[in-house]
Amino acid sequence: MLDAIQVTGQKDTRSGFGDGIFELGQKNPNVVALTADLAGSLKLNAFIKAFPERFIQCGIAEANMIGIAAGITIGGKIPFTTTFANFSTGRVYDQIRQSVAYSGKNVKICASHAGLTLGEDGATHQILEDIGLMKMLPGMTVIVPCDYNQTKAATLAIADYEGPVYLRFGRPVWPIFTNPDEPFIVGKAQQLAEGNDVSIFACGHLVWKSIEAAKLLKEKGIHADVINIHTIKPLDQEAVIKSIQKTGCAVTAEEHNVIGGLGDSIAQVATKHFPIPIEMVGTQDTFGESGKPAELLKKYGLESENIVAAVEKVISRKRS
Repeated sequence: MLDAIQVTGQKDTRSGFGDGIFELGQKNPNVVALTADLAGSLKLNAFIKAFPERFIQCGIAEANMIGIAAGITIGGKIPFTTTFANFSTGRVYDQIRQSVAYSGKNVKICASHAGLTLGEDGATHQILEDIGLMKMLPGMTVIVPCDYNQTKAATLAIADYEGPVYLRFGRPVWPIFTNPDEPFIVGKAQQLAEGNDVSIFACGHLVWKSIEAAKLLKEKGIHADVINIHTIKPLDQEAVIKSIQKTGCAVTAEEHNVIGGLGDSIAQVATKHFPIPIEMVGTQDTFGESGKPAELLKKYGLESENIVAAVEKVISRKRS
């Protein structure tokens, strides 16, 4: 299973969103795109050209964008709001809580440039807390796809998924390794490799890093379950429990603070159903900084080598 995973190209995940919403525009006349002055960065140009009457440029007014999106759902429209992840969540949390989540509005909050890999724009534009912010909102679905193909598939899927959704994706060019024809099922984890020694749960860009880590571990005689948790909420608890009962230990990997993110979600399930040793690869309660994406991933310990080290540590803990 692991050996069958092949890179078929490289493309940024935000382009998967852009291509996905353009396809949606052709299929569903109720889909509306809104942006807060970042149409180009969110890859909306094809949608805007084809469907100008279904595009709303809100300017640098993210709170207004969320309010407008909540309002047009009343008429049966399916709004997709777009801006950077920091401005999609932290800047407008009150509006999301009150106008979208509390009211159960069918708004799709689509956020690019998430995590450290926003890069040179630095800490004020990066956000490492957004998964935690959004998953704590009652009724909010949180999705973090791993590559271009899966981001496009997720974009298509959430249009048919009733209720508020937070879709998180990124800026950098990244390996494409999922099947473009595989349907995206909200709340259903994706098994990428099978092993009995350790469970690796990952989301977003760190899924590819986990695959790389699993290949390195295999050379050491360690066989990992690698599971793509593309839907953080609702979490596929059945898949998590099945894996940890088999392996007896786990590592989580995410481009997010270890506090409040995927790691916390996995730990909650394990604590309640099958307590095991867990190590978490992610940022360690810190803000980011300006730098090249690859350099930032290395500095903050989000490389495949860090996942390997975490696996070796957690297996040692399991054995002791």
